[in-house]
Amino acid sequence: MGDLHDTKVLKHRFSDRVPIRSIVCRPDGGAGLSGQLVRIGGWVKTGREQGKGSFAFLEVNDGSCPANLQVIVEKEVADLSSLVHTGACVSVEGVLKEPPEGTKQKIELRVGKVLHVGPVDPAKYPIPKTKLTLEFLRDHIHLRPRTNTISAVARIRNALAFATHSFFQEHGFLYIHTPIITTSDCEGAGEMFQVTTLINEVEKIEKELSEKPPPSEADIEAAKLVVKEKGGAVAQLKSAKASKEDIAASVAELTNAKENLLKLEERSNLKPGIPKKDGKIDYSLDFFSRQAFLTVSGQLQVETYACTVSNVYTFGPTFRAENSHTSRHLAEFWMVEPEIAFADLEDDMNCAEAYVKYMCQWLLDKCLDDMELMAKLYDKGCIDRLRMVASTPFKRISYTEAVKLLEEAVQGGKKFENKVEWGIDLASEHERYLTEVLFQKPVIVYNYPKGIKAFYMRLNDDSKTVAAMDVLVPKVGELIGGSQREERLEVIQQRIVDMGLPIEPYEWYLDLRRYGTVKHCGFGLGFERMILFATGIDNIRDVIPFPRYPGRADL
Repeated sequence: MGDLHDTKVLKHRFSDRVPIRSIVCRPDGGAGLSGQLVRIGGWVKTGREQGKGSFAFLEVNDGSCPANLQVIVEKEVADLSSLVHTGACVSVEGVLKEPPEGTKQKIELRVGKVLHVGPVDPAKYPIPKTKLTLEFLRDHIHLRPRTNTISAVARIRNALAFATHSFFQEHGFLYIHTPIITTSDCEGAGEMFQVTTLINEVEKIEKELSEKPPPSEADIEAAKLVVKEKGGAVAQLKSAKASKEDIAASVAELTNAKENLLKLEERSNLKPGIPKKDGKIDYSLDFFSRQAFLTVSGQLQVETYACTVSNVYTFGPTFRAENSHTSRHLAEFWMVEPEIAFADLEDDMNCAEAYVKYMCQWLLDKCLDDMELMAKLYDKGCIDRLRMVASTPFKRISYTEAVKLLEEAVQGGKKFENKVEWGIDLASEHERYLTEVLFQKPVIVYNYPKGIKAFYMRLNDDSKTVAAMDVLVPKVGELIGGSQREERLEVIQQRIVDMGLPIEPYEWYLDLRRYGTVKHCGFGLGFERMILFATGIDNIRDVIPFPRYPGRADL
């Protein structure tokens, strides 16, 4: 983009235009560019004709920043009626000028040439300039990026993704792509989307059978008879020492008869419905010859790399088929999952805290204009919250201490919907009480009861708790869940058995403990939860570009 103090404005390298950001986001608001001839393109946020239709004011935005550029077009230059509608696309060329004293803009564009207009019929355009609810916008998912909120969220999401890669790359982590289709359930917690082609196959077979019914037994017997006859003919020619050509022709007829019989027998075996074996679905006939699912986590797979290249992370989509309609759940969401070798629970907590702080600081440094929009529209405390988290050491307490503090709160008159006692999984209301009310800053709770945590978490010496940790933050509660992994083969085998899980699917995971085991740890951060925390937006469906939840998978 060049130095923001330059008096020369830089064109986009791959487009014949100047991004609006490089004009209006300079420290001087663009005033130093007065007199420059530029070409810009964008969409009209608002437009109005002035001076009895002699000129028009347009507020144009191209998505490079939240701010608009004021554009002035005179009626001699273009037909103003098609330019002023909200949603119209314009590409224009003109000279940047300082506006009259007392206006909020530091620079405006006087248009000399209109190069393109993508018109809009205002009677039909579903995203007018009136204030729209986020619920309404979910019904127009393909057009909602045109609103100030959703485009700002897209830039914040982009910044947090960049910050994620930047943080882990700076600390020597390798980015590993883990599979989206998996045959293991990391959480040991059911609700997974199944990946299968059996249904397509069944539909294909049923269509085929309806168009051309399977052969009858009489058809097959007749085909067998033909094979017998042709076989007899070949034998006869051979014993009569017939010419090679005659024998070859007869053998070809026999081959055709055999192939025809085989096809008929195959078709006679076609049955409508999903194939079964011993009363259960026969997955050996499925695409992967076994049951397969959409991943709920890349953690188990990424551990295979942690146990050889030391520091790794995965960042990708994960899926849960929970029939949940809350403002905190999606069926498809993104997870950031680092894994660190030669590291224990304390290292895990240090890494998680440093990563969250890094992301908060990144937004303050690189996305402040978008964050200001969030503060104005949704949560006036969101910038202060980022500053507090970026600069404050996180409080660390054991699960046992956390339960004690919650029990004390209940004795003091605090009412929770969920009962507080040692052994429970902390509910969102408990987590938020700890981080928002009690400590008023992020809290890391560690050493949870083994009964509520996954089999791969390291058993502590008390044999009652595991080396797990959760990072709790204001606004969302749990942001990160992590643990030191169990590296002792006998212990993890016993944990799998105790939890009633089958050993066989985890043999490959146990191999990591059999051959060159190492202490290691990791965590998972729900990426959309981080965006909720940063922006103060209430519903997770509004911080992912294309939300998937029960009953909805638009586009």
